[in-house]
Amino acid sequence: MEVNKKKHFSEKALQDFKLIDKATEENDDHAYAELMKRYKKPVYHMILKMVRNVDDAEDLTIEAFAKAFKNLHRFKKDYTFSTWLFRIATNNSIDFIRKKKLETLSLNTSFKNDNGEAVNIDVQDQNLDPQEEAIKSQKIELVRMFVTKLPSKYQRLVKLRYFDELSYEEIAKELGAPLGTVKAQLHRARELMYDLVKGKEQHI
Repeated sequence: MEVNKKKHFSEKALQDFKLIDKATEENDDHAYAELMKRYKKPVYHMILKMVRNVDDAEDLTIEAFAKAFKNLHRFKKDYTFSTWLFRIATNNSIDFIRKKKLETLSLNTSFKNDNGEAVNIDVQDQNLDPQEEAIKSQKIELVRMFVTKLPSKYQRLVKLRYFDELSYEEIAKELGAPLGTVKAQLHRARELMYDLVKGKEQHI
């Protein structure tokens, strides 16, 4: 995969391109892990500004990386990886916001890529059909890739949260478990799914 020589990319962007080559051509787990390490926090904080909920932001961060890594072979080096990743995360979050009909003023959020260029978030007409069923199906497909690899004690929790889209309070009521326990176990399940996204199944 050749880099667009007409554009000047930062050293970090060029390093990203090398990691992407290793990930896609050599299926290098360390390359996937390094890409996630570089961008997990900034992606999470951007999403948090949009959805204003820590739990939802963590869920959407996992989804963003899962989508990006699943489609990494389609990435073109016309733009930086960070620009591409943030757009995936942004579009996924906008779908979520529309589905949940959240009140937010953060859809005008922008960020700077590795070249210092401002990247604006394109928001389509709010009156457009959000295609909720398609969004839900896509989310279920992504999570289904990982859920069967989780320890059994986490599988039901993840299904209730991602497939049935229950709140933490609703999950606690469904399972007859303390809210704190549900939150702690879902946090652990999320960490395990991050490992799965990075291709580190051996740690499960």
